[in-house]
Amino acid sequence: MGGVEESGRLRLPQLRLDELLDELQVRIDAARGTRDRVHSLLEAVLSVGRELDLKQVLQRIVEAAALLVDAQYAALGVIGRDGERLVQFLTVGLTEEEIAAIGPYPSGHGILGLLIRHPEPLRLEKLSDHASSYGFPANHPPMNTFLGAPIRVRGQVFGNLYLTEKRGGAFFDEEDEEVLATLAVAAGVAIDNARLYEESKRRERWLRASAEVTYGLLTGSPRAGVLDMIAERAREITAAELAVIALPVEGTDNLAVELAIGYEAHKHRGLVMPIEGSLSGEAFSTGEPATAPDVCQDPRVWPHPPRFEGLGPALAVPIGTAAGVRGVLFLSRAEAQPEFTEQEIEPLRGFAGQAAVAMEMADRQRDAEQIALLEDRDRIARDLHDLAIQRLFATGMTLQSAGRLIDNPAASERVARAVGDLDDTIKIIRSTIFGLRTPETGAGQSLRSRAVQAVGAVSGPLGFAPSLRMEGLLDTQVPKEIADHVVAVLGEALSNAARHAHASRVDVVLATTEEQVTLTVTDDGVGIPPEGRRSGLRNLAERAESLGGTLDLSTPADGGTALVWRAPLNRG
Repeated sequence: MGGVEESGRLRLPQLRLDELLDELQVRIDAARGTRDRVHSLLEAVLSVGRELDLKQVLQRIVEAAALLVDAQYAALGVIGRDGERLVQFLTVGLTEEEIAAIGPYPSGHGILGLLIRHPEPLRLEKLSDHASSYGFPANHPPMNTFLGAPIRVRGQVFGNLYLTEKRGGAFFDEEDEEVLATLAVAAGVAIDNARLYEESKRRERWLRASAEVTYGLLTGSPRAGVLDMIAERAREITAAELAVIALPVEGTDNLAVELAIGYEAHKHRGLVMPIEGSLSGEAFSTGEPATAPDVCQDPRVWPHPPRFEGLGPALAVPIGTAAGVRGVLFLSRAEAQPEFTEQEIEPLRGFAGQAAVAMEMADRQRDAEQIALLEDRDRIARDLHDLAIQRLFATGMTLQSAGRLIDNPAASERVARAVGDLDDTIKIIRSTIFGLRTPETGAGQSLRSRAVQAVGAVSGPLGFAPSLRMEGLLDTQVPKEIADHVVAVLGEALSNAARHAHASRVDVVLATTEEQVTLTVTDDGVGIPPEGRRSGLRNLAERAESLGGTLDLSTPADGGTALVWRAPLNRG
């Protein structure tokens, strides 16, 4: 009996020891797992913090999040300035083909929108069970488990991390949530550092661009070349697809596009827009930047002619200040690209202001040169009057007196002719003096201004404003006689469209080359009836023929009327 009791006492402690050893092994494994996870978290934090390029930082963050919580799919959504929608979306786990098949990136509805409105960690075992969920678009892979957390930068929500489908069919747990929240804090610091670095580099580029513009203007570079430099530098530094510079049209309440570079730039060159009611006009009249989240949907941007397809966020910055705006710089990024931020707008505004100062200084320099030229011309005129004319007059008097003493008729006649030539020379010099002292003034309004006024005058009868595009050196290449004909033809064509066409759209293009000026007026109206009166059209044709030009009428494929009036500039 004693041996049996002793054997039992030995087995009980042995069993208890095995249980303790098993429990200890579990705890050791858990501790090792926690240690490995903490180590992975630290590695992820360091990896994210090493980057300074903002785009690379964001990509590293979303990759690290997927790795840390063992998620099959991960995304980072950047929230726009309105605080209501996503303007940038980075993903992990989807191929380029899958992304293309799904379609546009989400803008912030459903569960994604819930995190935007309530920036707190969110963990779900089944996405479809949540009240805010309303399914996925076609070709989207199935997703059930979900974990989300906001990223804050200096107390403001920058965006959200979205993780789905924990590998192995498991659910995201509380530890996953804590790890993701910790990564989000580190991500906020890394994003802030990257933005500060990006801002410093951007300011450096703006300073360099300002120096280039100032140097170009003050060293006498052509104005068109300097405007091109302003637009190109602004487009490069802001990563915009399109850059446009619009300047005021003298004597009107309109802006005309002087220069356009980048995406579909040819659709913008020469266009005329009203100051009142337009995005660029708002920047021009207020002296403050004006932004549009989507240029295709903004009511301040005219939809006709169509020219903004494929573009998204837009910004109009005044070149100058409210006290003296010289023009407007318009920039637009591609659709789905982030909006222009305050950190981008402020240095751009400073660059535009610096460009305006440089333009003002260049104008003052040209004015000073002009004054010096006029003073020099006045001195020449004075010298001609006081010295040359007096000497010629004295010489003529001497010859005239000497002619009376000459007996030879032939010699006397030659002296008389010389006196006559001197009188003619004095008249020529006096005419030259008058020309030197007469200030150069323009002969009325420019062709551009008159064309804008003609288009504006017909807006009331039409019920809408026609689009106007002007190309080439209209004010310098087109003589006044031809310009008068152009304005008359434009007025008659627009009047015909208002009275007879019943159109909903009229497009005007006025262009010139070194050889000819061309006026094109197109509408989408009823066309020209065969039995209609054509006295007005005969008048337009006669104007063209009197200048050696042509008038062509046609019906575009989509209906309406296209009138093309041409006149040569060199009739020799």
